[in-house]
Amino acid sequence: MSLVNDIAKDLMNAMKEKSEPKLSTLRMLKAELQKLQADKGKNAEISDDDVYTVIKRLIKQRKDAAEQYTAGGANDRAESELAEIKILEPYLPKQLSDEELDAMISEAASEINAASPKDMGKLMKAVMQKAKGLADGSRVKEKVNKFLNK
Repeated sequence: MSLVNDIAKDLMNAMKEKSEPKLSTLRMLKAELQKLQADKGKNAEISDDDVYTVIKRLIKQRKDAAEQYTAGGANDRAESELAEIKILEPYLPKQLSDEELDAMISEAASEINAASPKDMGKLMKAVMQKAKGLADGSRVKEKVNKFLNK
């Protein structure tokens, strides 16, 4: 069963349960997926990777909005944005642990002979290809930077 079907099933359950925060968040996600479907074409298949990309974008938007609301003193709105993130995150694949990510960085560095900060771009590219969808880019950048500056 694809992720799109899981989301549709969860949306139906949220309607039955009358869970308003979950319902509104899943409706927003479904609308974004419908936009993606329209952009790709009526008969095009939406892959799980496409769904992950949409969800990551929505989570990033929510994080940015929460930061701005907090800075502006609208803590109730910030909490609402953070609650939406908690609803969206379970649809993403499990993220790599710090140890797994460190091991992946070491492995990639030895494969491409990266040893100094000037190799940052090459190492980032190699690690991001290996960690595709399993680690946030900013987290990878931070770890790679720390690795190269040892």
